[in-house]
Amino acid sequence: MSKSTKISPAYSAPAGGWGALKSSAKHIVKSENAAKNVKALLRANQPGGFDCPGCAWGDSADAGKIDFCENGVKAIAWEATSKRVNADFFKQYSITELQQWDDHSLEKSGRLTQPMFYDGNSDHYQEVSWDEAFKIIADKLQQLPSPDEALLYTSGRASNEAAYLYQLFGRVLGTNNFPDCSNMCHEASGIGMTSSLGTGKGTVTMADFDQADAIFVFGQNPGTNHPRMLGTLRKASKRGATIVSINNLRERGLEKFSDPQSPKEMILFTGTNISQYYFTPRLGGDMAILRGVAKSLFERFKQDSTILDSAFIAEHCHNFTAYQQSVAATPWEKIISQSGLDRQDIEQITDIYASNKKVIFTWAMGITQHKHSVATIQELVNVLMLRGNIGKAGAGACPVRGHSNVQGNRTVGINEKPPAAFLDAVEHRYNFKAPRNNGLNTVDSLHAMLSGKAKVFIALGGNFAAATPDTTRTYQALQQCDLTVQISTKLNRSHVITGKQSLILPCLGRTEIDRQTSGEQCITVEDSMSMVHSSTGQNEPASPHLRSETAIVAGIAKACVGESIVNWTKLSDDYALIRQDISQVLPEFFDYNQRIKIGRGFHLENKAALRQWKTSASKATFSSAMLPEQLAHEVAESFTDKPILTLQTLRSHDQYNTSIYGMDDRYRGIHGERRVVFMSVDDMEKQQLGNGDKVKITTVSNDNIIRSIPDFKVVEYNIPTGCVAAYYPETNPLVPLESTADDCGTPTYKSIAVTIEKI
Repeated sequence: MSKSTKISPAYSAPAGGWGALKSSAKHIVKSENAAKNVKALLRANQPGGFDCPGCAWGDSADAGKIDFCENGVKAIAWEATSKRVNADFFKQYSITELQQWDDHSLEKSGRLTQPMFYDGNSDHYQEVSWDEAFKIIADKLQQLPSPDEALLYTSGRASNEAAYLYQLFGRVLGTNNFPDCSNMCHEASGIGMTSSLGTGKGTVTMADFDQADAIFVFGQNPGTNHPRMLGTLRKASKRGATIVSINNLRERGLEKFSDPQSPKEMILFTGTNISQYYFTPRLGGDMAILRGVAKSLFERFKQDSTILDSAFIAEHCHNFTAYQQSVAATPWEKIISQSGLDRQDIEQITDIYASNKKVIFTWAMGITQHKHSVATIQELVNVLMLRGNIGKAGAGACPVRGHSNVQGNRTVGINEKPPAAFLDAVEHRYNFKAPRNNGLNTVDSLHAMLSGKAKVFIALGGNFAAATPDTTRTYQALQQCDLTVQISTKLNRSHVITGKQSLILPCLGRTEIDRQTSGEQCITVEDSMSMVHSSTGQNEPASPHLRSETAIVAGIAKACVGESIVNWTKLSDDYALIRQDISQVLPEFFDYNQRIKIGRGFHLENKAALRQWKTSASKATFSSAMLPEQLAHEVAESFTDKPILTLQTLRSHDQYNTSIYGMDDRYRGIHGERRVVFMSVDDMEKQQLGNGDKVKITTVSNDNIIRSIPDFKVVEYNIPTGCVAAYYPETNPLVPLESTADDCGTPTYKSIAVTIEKI
């Protein structure tokens, strides 16, 4: 399908603007803590304040005194609610009853206030002391025949300090089993970029967005998932940069945005056009688009030798000839078929790319959650390298991470496949032998639980039961564990899908004051631009029984492995000591404690941005991977005679990851419901469906497992023919555990072959 020129019919006003202000006010009032939340918001993303617990978009150097977005307001109000989930709550509601509640109802019950234990005999959680909770965990871990039967999961919200202690505890225990949320989102970015550039992180800073001639936005919806990015894109658009959006759905935030901090735009009810060009490819078609751009560039190079940066390629690149041959061997017919665009569209994209000297490619999970995601990331980098758009001002690769510290977690050691150099440094600092075998990622962990090879599951934040694929089997996996432990701020699905025994350990939120023996503490996080900055809570804790994530990890570690190798108590009493240790293990964190006190923190050096390549060839490396033989819908055609559609799962606007703040999706025209499926007019006509019809969605696979979810309402939407979309976690039951990206194991949430039948 070629680019659409239609405005999304669901919402004609600009994204942001008065709609965002009205929504923000509503959520502040609903928190029943309006005054506290307004005061806290003024300290969000400010030096000396706290880092927003939402997305990982970077802070602009010229950010003002108000630097938060609508979804940041929702996250803060959600955390700072006056509602409480205490021991009386668990006496009133059994686990069986809570299992029947939807995800929104569970979380809106409020903040967890004290440790709770499910002993496997009753149907209720019961009060337990912190020491008793730590002893329960220690007993279970010490009884394991192997430490590799333990799984230590991490959410991207955890601070650098908590995550560092967590990985250290696991390695002292003897395992590298660190499944984390990155395994389900940007793992392909890390693996693909590391193979090509020698780094798994983006090569740009916020300053590069101020200098770019063109910005290509692939597979993401900033208006909902990282709204502060719209401010950056608005600024770029207003100064004349060309913005091209390549995304399966028409998303209002990528079309037009009204900055709530712009008096002119607010008074005149107007906004700024964001994308000058908008293309809507087939799901999974992005690699084909990029291959088409490369093919067009090579064809043009025959007449114009300046089209490619030959000097950059000659000096800095490896495997160029093999890549050139791979492109030549890719027929236009396959490029057009897989991309869903026509030749004219791809030539226009090439025109834009070739006519701008400084170009940024930015992407998110619309790129990373397909079977061929790693190859797609490599192709993104290939096309950037053809014109030398790596390692120069105003240009580069920018994977936009999801949660606020998912990148930092990986930096400080949350990695099931840790680099040998990192383990060497840990061993040198603490004088013990760290395990060297690779651990389990998220999907591998689920398989291990199902097969009885993993018995204890500990989650440092997050909502594992709701975030993971193949919901029925995920629940079975957790229920087979001897013990599940959830370190959390609010009640969620993972607390009611328990192991044979289960613990809830309530922790401080990002907005709350963290007091330890040495005084009030700050924590640190790393954003998508590799900026490390401090975060200091402003609100009083929701309960006197709460402990920080760092203190909880230290308490578990002390009970399980003692303090002969690491003095956990000392470290958790003063987080500055943890940062000192990090700087000894990771030299790029030199003067850690001093540098976080300066302005908005410090930048971790990116070697690829300096054109220093930490690859096996010591050069930036072109990938010669071919396009996939078949996309998801083509593979499924041999399994059924029914019409096949490709499903992507996505968030609503009243949602962040698995946290569902409300039942509306304003920009897509959805109000008060979530069980909807977005379909094109063509597909609705082919299946004789009308707006509002109830349907059943069923996965097409050959594994003899029936995955089907009923009672979804059809909603007509501007989406390419053959593609449908629906919210997660409601659609997670459709994603087979075995359907993962090649080379990285990420579930293919954006390309599931399904059938849709009217009920």
